[in-house]
Amino acid sequence: MLCRSVERPSSVAVPSWIPMLLLRRDRLLLLLAFSAILAADFYFHLWPEIQSRLTRNCDCQTQNSTAPGPGTTVLKTAETEPRPTVPSTAKPTLESRGSKLQHLFSHPLYQIPESRPSTQDLLLNSHEAIRKYRKRAANLNRRRRTQLNDNNLTTSLLEAQFDESTSWLQFHLGISKEALYPRHSPVVDQLLRDLNNLTIIGADYSPDEKALNGECDCSQVVKPSGTHLKLVLRFQDFGKAMFKPMRQSRDEQTPEDFFYFVDYQRHNAEIAAFHLDRILDFRRVPPVSGRLINVTRDILEVTSNADLESVFFVSPANNVCFYAKCLYMCKTEYAVCGNPDTLEGSLSTFLPSLSFVPRLSVPSPWIRSYTFTGKEEWEVNTAYCNSIKELPPYSNPQRLLNIIDMAVFDFLIGNMDRHHYEMFTQFGDDGFLLHLDNARGFGQHSHDETTILAPLYQCCRLKEDTWRRLNLLARPEYRLSDVMRESLRRDSLSPILSEAHLRALDRRLQTVLRVVRRCINVHGEEVVLQKKAPPILPITPHRPTPSLP
Repeated sequence: MLCRSVERPSSVAVPSWIPMLLLRRDRLLLLLAFSAILAADFYFHLWPEIQSRLTRNCDCQTQNSTAPGPGTTVLKTAETEPRPTVPSTAKPTLESRGSKLQHLFSHPLYQIPESRPSTQDLLLNSHEAIRKYRKRAANLNRRRRTQLNDNNLTTSLLEAQFDESTSWLQFHLGISKEALYPRHSPVVDQLLRDLNNLTIIGADYSPDEKALNGECDCSQVVKPSGTHLKLVLRFQDFGKAMFKPMRQSRDEQTPEDFFYFVDYQRHNAEIAAFHLDRILDFRRVPPVSGRLINVTRDILEVTSNADLESVFFVSPANNVCFYAKCLYMCKTEYAVCGNPDTLEGSLSTFLPSLSFVPRLSVPSPWIRSYTFTGKEEWEVNTAYCNSIKELPPYSNPQRLLNIIDMAVFDFLIGNMDRHHYEMFTQFGDDGFLLHLDNARGFGQHSHDETTILAPLYQCCRLKEDTWRRLNLLARPEYRLSDVMRESLRRDSLSPILSEAHLRALDRRLQTVLRVVRRCINVHGEEVVLQKKAPPILPITPHRPTPSLP
């Protein structure tokens, strides 16, 4: 068998560098990865920094020159500060100028210059008041130490630390013939913070509960308590406040069958009344703040009153409860309870002691009947105001105008329980009326009790500055409900009022404005709106008294 050789094709010559490249392809991939990382770092980090530096240089050049030349490009990034824009001819909105409340207080009506009160116009002499308060603080600490020693107690004692710069003392020293505090006083805001934060070192019954036991003659302060519960709390800075616990939820209304004199006292009404009084620029309600209280630590453990200790008990739900000693509804059935011992309430700043500055308590000329039958004269006599004007002290126009201011305030909050009003005797008949004890306000948002306005629609008089502020608060940019909502939001217990109560404020404000306009239509603006309280003349008999809306 013949063998034939097979010719193999000649091999193709391969360049020598290709195998070397194939052997080093891993290095190439690594090089490409590093290149990508460097490119990303330059794009995301180095380039923005270069842009930022260029922009800063451009800004500096622009500030040194009058205007950028044509074709000049200014680089803008998120890191650069915004450049000033050319003022717009359009009127700025309220939102751009701040809150409605700030806008209201910056209005000229709230920027009236206040001169520094003279010594005669201030309620307290500062040197004498500081001396007396310092002595009282020392006496309080001495009594507390004696009680601890007599009872052989080993608990730690928190003594009152009196300081001349404390907010409650500065508030007392700032009370003048015009109002309880200056219009833009920073002391009030500090006092509200202190009420919410200071350590409580003592708790006791209020003066009217003590009057029931014959411990003090409090008839010239307040009427003895009937249905409510309140305590006096002492702070470590020697200040004190009236505590009223939560008795009714924000959305709950007073039952229609309740008489006003047996209604609950609402802590949130006290808080809201202070804010409304400040917004109306009356400044006749002492500062009030909401606070969460631990009834065990802040009341039971710090009280030295055995009667107060005796009304504490633990409910079946293991909540700590207590009640007060009063005439009618002071039983365990009407106690207030913590959860388990935390309870919210209002703290109203105390005014200076009656031993320092006496106050006069006067029955309101428009007092309501506090019986289940019968009516007062003002409820049946449409010309009642004419006879009131002729009697002292209401022959003084300023006193009557202050009564009407208080009636407008009470109508807005829905308070029918203004049986008395108080004023500092030191300021005489021209002094302002104190708007105290407002806890029976804001009970019903669905009902407007127009008879509260009787002093207004029967006398047809109103201070001109009150009228101007009421009209201001009716405008959309200063709407009363909006500024109230914003003001109340600052309280630690916010929300204080339900939206229904806030809407009721706007509705009631419109009612007040309609009553005044009808008075103006009948008697003329120069008679109704009083600037400086000239002598008030009787209403012309042949002209009808404006009817209520």
